[in-house]
Amino acid sequence: MKKSLVMLAIFIIFITVCICSTNVYATSDNSIINGVTNSQSSLVKLKESQAKTLEEYQAKYNSESYGFTAYILHLVQIYSIPFCFLGIVISIIYRVVIGARHMENVEKGLGMMVAIVTVTIICQVLPLIFAIVVKVGRE
Repeated sequence: MKKSLVMLAIFIIFITVCICSTNVYATSDNSIINGVTNSQSSLVKLKESQAKTLEEYQAKYNSESYGFTAYILHLVQIYSIPFCFLGIVISIIYRVVIGARHMENVEKGLGMMVAIVTVTIICQVLPLIFAIVVKVGRE
């Protein structure tokens, strides 16, 4: 009961300090609007570059569906690498840190590491296999 009352009091004090200490001054500067416009323009540029890349894949494969598939596989290939590193770190934590206390987690960490490396290798090789199959299969 005491802990909940103390937490409630701290929360109320925090909210009061945040509300009372915030000063808002009006300015005639349009820096906020310019910042929003700059971020919107960078998002538009990013979207246009991604659309251009998709169009390049569609032109390369002479098909909308093959181009879209190649584009998605390229994105999977790029984003699989950071997830691989994250998964390997988590599996090492299971294997070394948690496995020091609980022996069943050592095997769990090893199994997780093998699975993550296998999926990453598949994600890295899949675009190459797709390109070979499409090029050979269409000829």
